Order: sequence, then C-alpha cells, then structure tokens
Amino acid sequence: MDLNKVTVRVPGTSANCGPGFDCLGLAATIYNDLELTLLEENSLTIEAHGDGAETIPTDEKNIVWKAARMILERSNNAEKFKGAILKMQNNIPMSRGLGSSAAAIVAGLTAANEIVGKPFNRKEILKFATEIEGHPDNVAPAIYGGFTISTVDRGQVQTFSFLPKLKLKLIVAVPDFPLSTRIARQVLPKSVSLKDAVFNIGRASMLVAALMQGKEKFLTTAFDDTLHQPYRTKLVPGMHEVFHAAKKAGALGVCLSGAGPCLIAFSAVAKHIENNIAVEMVQAFKKNNVQANALILDLDTRGAYVIG
Repeated sequence: MDLNKVTVRVPGTSANCGPGFDCLGLAATIYNDLELTLLEENSLTIEAHGDGAETIPTDEKNIVWKAARMILERSNNAEKFKGAILKMQNNIPMSRGLGSSAAAIVAGLTAANEIVGKPFNRKEILKFATEIEGHPDNVAPAIYGGFTISTVDRGQVQTFSFLPKLKLKLIVAVPDFPLSTRIARQVLPKSVSLKDAVFNIGRASMLVAALMQGKEKFLTTAFDDTLHQPYRTKLVPGMHEVFHAAKKAGALGVCLSGAGPCLIAFSAVAKHIENNIAVEMVQAFKKNNVQANALILDLDTRGAYVIG
C-alpha cells in the first residue's frame, strides 16, 4: 500500500439556486475523481481524462496542484513533498456552471490533507478553498454535500448544510457552449434597487424554509431571482423559453446554475416527470438554435470523500 497515494471523489455543484446569489449552493450526483501521489523528488506529472481534458494545464498552473500545494505549505510539508503525480477523471462539464473549478480545488485540498495525516478539518478546508475560489457558494456544497448556506464575516466562512425533507430530482440542461464566470459577473450591475433586494430576500428565505419543511407548494416561486438572472439572460440564448418549458412540464422551479450557461430545474421524485422535463428543456434550447443535452441527477448527500 502506497501511503503517499490517495483517491478522492468530489461532487459537482450548483450555486445561487435562483435567489441566493453567492450564498446558496447544492451538491449533485456527478463527480470528478482525483488520484494524487505525492513525491519527495521535484517532479510533476498530470494526466487528465474526460470532460475538457485537453484544456487542463499540466504544469504548475494546474489548480488541483495549487490547492494541494496550499495544504503542503500550511502543514509544513512543502519541503518533504516537492512533486506529485495527478490523475484526474473529469465528469463535471467545464465552464458550464456546475462547479468544475470548485471540484478541482476541493479535490486537491482533500487529497493532500489525507496524505499528510488530516491536520485540517472540513471547516479549515472550506476556508482554504474559499481563499482560492474567492467565494464559498460552490466549494461549500462540494465539501459538505446537500444544500449549503454560506456567509463570510471578516474573512471567516460560516456554512450551514442541510438535507431537504422533500426528495428532489435535478434536471440540468447543458448547452454546447461554455461561459466564463468572469464574463457572467461583468454584466451585473454594481447596485440594485431596494425592491429587487427585498424580492430576493423573501424568495431565498422561502426557498430554505420550504426545503427544510418539505412544503412543495411554496417552491413554485421560491427559485425566482432579480439580482443576477435578468442581466445574464443575454448570455444564454433561449433562457426564458427553457424556464417556461420546464415549468410547463411540471417543474417546481428552474434557475440558472451558478453563472451559467447550464439551467437547472427541480421536480419531486414522487412525480416521476424528470424525463419529460429534460426533453422539453432540450427542445426549448433547440428552438433557439442552441444544442444541449440533459443530465438527470439527485442531490449528493456526502460531499467530497476518500475512495477506499
């Protein structure tokens, strides 16, 4: 058994969940795997397979290796382990709003932390991940699983994670084009009206309460948003039409997944309508000259973990 090698699995995530801009997130049952071997010699080998593998840096710029190095430096192991072998299997679509960068960061942190004896707990891993990512809304569910609510107070990240009483299916329409978070943030206004702020506070509060109590009827408007989605519509052709198609097919709600361009709809497991919703969302995109495929996922309840 190689004590300097470990494999971790990290779920994809969806941030914002509609009204919870930069605060709410969820983990979904789509995963990236990382096999990390730490080396004492100064040698770095990176293999990437799966979605977007050809675009992933294979040198010191690789974000997984940067995350692993943070653990080594902060645990005083950077001199002991100067190199590594990274083997990545990526199933999370890149630059689509499903937390591919958060998964990479959490994978590097979790794997390196495991090898050096787990000196850091999940709260500390969250703090490190937030430092790298810049905000906790994706990294928090990637670490904890379920739904998460996160705040940052004077550099300290607080995260509350919970599992809803209502069992949900997550239907994700994945367009065939990427959208960088940087571009998606550039279109947002620097200030919003009091009316829009109150709208989102009410929806975000209702969303969390309805999920925790399993009150399905309150979810029909709880995923609505005025702070970021209206401004990002122009970046995702057919967005409103896909929203409408999902709701018409019976979805409880639908929203932009993170910064997009993925759109995510929610339905109750008991209704068994997720396949129809998926078809309608893909068709609505097609009518707007956008090719898309659909993923039907469940809520991940575990977060990042070591395999074996």
